[in-house]
Amino acid sequence: QVQLVESGGGLVQAGGSLRLSCAASGRTFSRYAMAWFRQAPGKEREFVAAITWSGSLFDYADSVKGRFTISRDNAKNTGYLQMNSLKPEDTAVYYCAARSAIYSYTPKDYDYWGQGTQVTISS
Repeated sequence: QVQLVESGGGLVQAGGSLRLSCAASGRTFSRYAMAWFRQAPGKEREFVAAITWSGSLFDYADSVKGRFTISRDNAKNTGYLQMNSLKPEDTAVYYCAARSAIYSYTPKDYDYWGQGTQVTISS
């Protein structure tokens, strides 16, 4: 089992920045690919970014490329999502997820989820 806890969400103005953290406990976090998803009210959960266990490979949704950066520190069992140039359409609950295989763009492929952290961007 892997337990994931997100933090760092909040309310910021458009153009601002936030850094989300995903603290992992339980089994060795470094063995798991990690991803961030988000879900806005009335919408399906969507892929945001993902990173391999080593951090050597990563990918982003087109909507966040150039603005968001995913990273991880396996020594600290923590993953991060740096979000810059935030837009009102980035408003959502952000979830981190982990799986023991290569990362996937599909939520159902992930075995472990955090409880989510709310990100609200005002215009």
